[in-house]
Amino acid sequence: MNALCIAATSFMQPELPAASSDDDTVRAAVAGDRKAFEALYRRHADRVYGAVLRLAGFDHARAEDLTQEAFIRAWQKLDGFRFESAFGTWVYRLAVNVALMSIRARNADPVSIVDDEHLPEITDIDNPVRAFERGELEKAIACLPPRARAVLVLHDVEGWKHEEIAVELSMAVGSSKAQLHRARGLLRRALGDKP
Repeated sequence: MNALCIAATSFMQPELPAASSDDDTVRAAVAGDRKAFEALYRRHADRVYGAVLRLAGFDHARAEDLTQEAFIRAWQKLDGFRFESAFGTWVYRLAVNVALMSIRARNADPVSIVDDEHLPEITDIDNPVRAFERGELEKAIACLPPRARAVLVLHDVEGWKHEEIAVELSMAVGSSKAQLHRARGLLRRALGDKP
């Protein structure tokens, strides 16, 4: 379990920019300013890509497609943005929904096996052991069954509550908890820890 705990910290996403920094840019984009929307894209694409990459089982091409699809939908729905939350939060949630709909559309069978060529490159020069552990963790997460992977990523990495996951994945709260327990057990086994 140590490898899981140590490596999981590297999945955390950076803090979002303050909501007020996006408000004027969003208003300009709503008015049709494509350069303003491009600025929003540049500001938030990495975080969105990171979330959908994990949900897509580290399939880079699919994650890129899902990221693009999320921002296309954001552009289409931008006039409905109510400024009740930060734009980053709104577009992130939209992207997660796009990724989850993709999982459902594929009957929860996105990527079952990932080889070393498709894993993200690890460039942790200061700590090669941690980089190795992170790579092993990413490979183990990518090989999880899709619904278990989605629950694990949303709960343990993204910080969602089981109630939110249950709504998004159309499952009971108890099923979300069971899928999380299953995912953690499979990860422990894959990483060589005893259950």
